[in-house]
Amino acid sequence: MKFLPKEQTTLLQLRNSKSQNQMMDLLSEQNISFHVIGERDSIIPFALNIIVSQTYFDVSLSQPRFVCITESALERKHVPRKKGKYVSVYESSKRLASVNDLKHGDYVVHYDYGIGRFLDIKTLELGNTKNDYIHLEYRDGDKLFIPLEAFSQIQKYAGSEGFVPKLSKLGGSDWDRTKHRVRKKAKDIADRLIALYSQREQAQGFGFQSFPEFEEDLEADFPYQETEDQIRAIHEVMRDMETPRPMDRLLCGDVGFGKTEVALRAAFRAVLNNKQVAYLAPTTVLSKQHYHTFSARMARFGVRVVLLNRFIAKKQQNDILRDLKAGNIDVLIGTHRILSRDIDFRDLGLLIIDEEQRFGVEHKERIKELKINVDVLSLSATPIPRTLQMAIMGVKNMSILESAPENRYPIQTYVLERNDAVIKNAIERELSRNGQVFYLYNRVDDIEIIADKIQKLIPEARIQVAHGQMNKHALESVVEDFIDQQIDVLISTTIIETGIDIPNANTLIIHDSDRLGLAQLYQIRGRVGRSDRIAYAYLMYKKDKILTEEAEKRLKVIKEFTELGSGFKIAIRDLSIRGAGDVLGSEQSGFIDSVGIDLYLRILEEEINELQGKKPEMTPAETIKATVSRYIDEEYIADDFVKIEMHKKINQLSTISDIDELLSEFQDRFGPYDEELVIYMYERLFEKLTARLGVDRMLEHKTHVALILTEQATHDVAGDAMFMTGERVSRFFRFAYKNQRIQIILDTVGLKRHWLYTMTEFLELLLMKDKNQPEA
Repeated sequence: MKFLPKEQTTLLQLRNSKSQNQMMDLLSEQNISFHVIGERDSIIPFALNIIVSQTYFDVSLSQPRFVCITESALERKHVPRKKGKYVSVYESSKRLASVNDLKHGDYVVHYDYGIGRFLDIKTLELGNTKNDYIHLEYRDGDKLFIPLEAFSQIQKYAGSEGFVPKLSKLGGSDWDRTKHRVRKKAKDIADRLIALYSQREQAQGFGFQSFPEFEEDLEADFPYQETEDQIRAIHEVMRDMETPRPMDRLLCGDVGFGKTEVALRAAFRAVLNNKQVAYLAPTTVLSKQHYHTFSARMARFGVRVVLLNRFIAKKQQNDILRDLKAGNIDVLIGTHRILSRDIDFRDLGLLIIDEEQRFGVEHKERIKELKINVDVLSLSATPIPRTLQMAIMGVKNMSILESAPENRYPIQTYVLERNDAVIKNAIERELSRNGQVFYLYNRVDDIEIIADKIQKLIPEARIQVAHGQMNKHALESVVEDFIDQQIDVLISTTIIETGIDIPNANTLIIHDSDRLGLAQLYQIRGRVGRSDRIAYAYLMYKKDKILTEEAEKRLKVIKEFTELGSGFKIAIRDLSIRGAGDVLGSEQSGFIDSVGIDLYLRILEEEINELQGKKPEMTPAETIKATVSRYIDEEYIADDFVKIEMHKKINQLSTISDIDELLSEFQDRFGPYDEELVIYMYERLFEKLTARLGVDRMLEHKTHVALILTEQATHDVAGDAMFMTGERVSRFFRFAYKNQRIQIILDTVGLKRHWLYTMTEFLELLLMKDKNQPEA
């Protein structure tokens, strides 16, 4: 387009204002002039005209001196366009617990020492060094101190609701006996799981082929840049589909994190292989939303997408059933109606289940029947505990999406007694910024009374009611009015739990939050905060009401996990609150409680691996540690949990530039830092670099430091690169060769600052050169 002739008139037809803004940015970057016109405006001759219109042709039409180009034609020619970005919000979602979640008095589990209670962070002085330790209490008041940089050795205890674990005795054999009992029981269930694996391996499914040209064309429609984890999830799903064994994969990711796109790509591949797709959604609203998404993306490929739910007329349903059996429908999207016995697919190849926990036992039995030789993809923000356990242990495969859209903020969450003044203030504040409000009241019989009460509190607000017992046309009308911003406050039941995507609604008030489950609360809270505005959620309960212990825990958890990407953590905590059970029954719960969920799953995994003949992972050799202090001064950072956060960041350092960035963060957040903190950071990086190089041991003397490489590392290292790097970094380096091992020696007497600076710089440069060294 940069080289369009000046004597030519060009009309560029785009679908929406978003596409227009992206194209205008692109043209401006290329210094191409253009004019934006409306549907009633005249086309400006001999210029580039941009028009936004829904009525367009999917072709590029060219006549003498006039060219009409549509957005779809542009995409097929792979014209680059700007995509929205996602931002990664947490790096280790697969960890079942983090020390960051610890509170004073929480129970923790150490693999070797057993169950203890977390007290605080202690700074202890040993010889000439100071170190920060995690301070744990065991039975009879015994104390254990774990170096804070080794916090990954402990996990937060999680067991059944209300179960209080016994503290282990340090130095006794009780903990070993407990682990042995659990291991013996875990072996029984491992045998049963192996049998389950065998059944899956022997089942015959369909190996889907890829169609790169069409699939790349579909990808071009996606308005965001795929994140690494999204690309990985798509790759994992496609790889599963290519194998003849039926896929059974759980895709876990928060609302708005891109699960639907992964499902859409899988569905498209199935259709390209002449297979039918069933998309099972828990609500009519959600099924309709997915229907519009799939139709919009797949229509130009000739894919027929059909919606089936209770709002579809009987005659139309009969037509759908007939077409489905004849193979004239490619993708069927609907609620549990598509699980009915009268539904007969000609050749079903893929079943997508959205929010599996929303379906009852009867529906799940029907799903099992459909699943026998069909690929299955389950989507969930908060998977049910048993599904989650199965995924963690490998019965199901699991992919996790852990990146949030750009400019998304955590939802400000408040748990409080119901208060009219707070309700009035919250609604008025949202309306003052031209936003909208969800008010959740989950009883149909008197929902109108609540609506009248809210109307009296805020007379100027436009208020409507929505619930599942309404006439289908009335319900659709209310939802559409809310989407069109004709309603300020929507008072509804939990039908809003999934599927309503309204970025302008950013305040949520829940009338009786103590009556809802944890996963429900999390899903409902996800209805707000879907734009770049800060959202507010008020979880209310009746004044002076004494909450049950379980309800109190749930509200505490939902308030605690406000950050984006908490769905996986919520599910893990739900696993704790509801009681773990196990994948094949509830008889394991007592054994789980005796060691906690995390350790139970680890032992079970070890037993499964042993039965499958997999060798246990080799424990890494002891790392090389320099004699330095590893602590953060109490006067510099007083809060224990901020200390843990910063120790964790120090533990993740992998380059010297990482150290510089982290020091800038320390400076910004806490002010000037001392030399000991910098040396601590260099020591942590030094440990990692020596492990990567293959250093066997270190000799630390008054006048010099010597690193002795293993025989293998001595053989692998490039000698010329090592000498050149030593000369470049410092004249105090020298090298020796004894007993078939290289020794790297740094004379420390002449150094002006701590030897770790010089040695770490040398190791980083050497490893970079070694990495770039061409193979012989």
